[in-house]
Amino acid sequence: MAAQTPAATEETGRLPLTIQVSRDLQARIGRGELRPGDRLPTERELMARYGVSRTVVREAISSLRAGGQIETQQGRGAFVLSPAPPPPRLDASEIGPLEDVVKLVEIRIALESEAASLAAQRHSAAQLAELDAISAAFAEALEEPDRSAAHDQDFHLCVARMSGNLYFAELLSGLSPNLLPRARVDLHRGDARAKADYLRRLLQEHAQIRDAIARADADEARAAMRLHLSNSRERLRRALEAARGPH
Repeated sequence: MAAQTPAATEETGRLPLTIQVSRDLQARIGRGELRPGDRLPTERELMARYGVSRTVVREAISSLRAGGQIETQQGRGAFVLSPAPPPPRLDASEIGPLEDVVKLVEIRIALESEAASLAAQRHSAAQLAELDAISAAFAEALEEPDRSAAHDQDFHLCVARMSGNLYFAELLSGLSPNLLPRARVDLHRGDARAKADYLRRLLQEHAQIRDAIARADADEARAAMRLHLSNSRERLRRALEAARGPH
């Protein structure tokens, strides 16, 4: 049977390529074409199937990983995970704050993506060392939510300072203490394993941003930051949809 690419329909043709690819892969997982434990096709195979670039494929895979649908194993590829339990239902009183956080993340996507791009072009060796120290502290504090949240915020503020434009850091600081979604809404409801998995994903995404900055790759740094924050937005949107319930 010929491969059905997501661009084949009028509806998906209007969507960004990354979303088209990720949604088609999600549909294949939902239909059982790709089952828990199966390895996803290679990047080259996915590029050929969907007619897209390597960057699009990697962003789609990162989006699926952020959604807990796949895991990536160094040197082995990406594997489908068992379905995650449904997100916890939020109280009606929490819908408003969650909507506010989604809007806040949208502002951060625009602001921080450009800051990361400039950071790749303008950072100093001392600033990169500071970013590495923050990342190391974050990794050591995975089991301590309060400490890890502080290091997460420090990472983003450090990238903003590395842009060489103090207004980025001032604007981002002005968003505090609401800089981090998990400072406003707890999506894990005491699920220690889910929270640990989430924090590990954050570390991986931070590492991608850091590496692009270190390589002075402005476009990749912008894309990595945009993907990182877009993943956060999508997690929040899913929780918001679950909180609202069926229409």
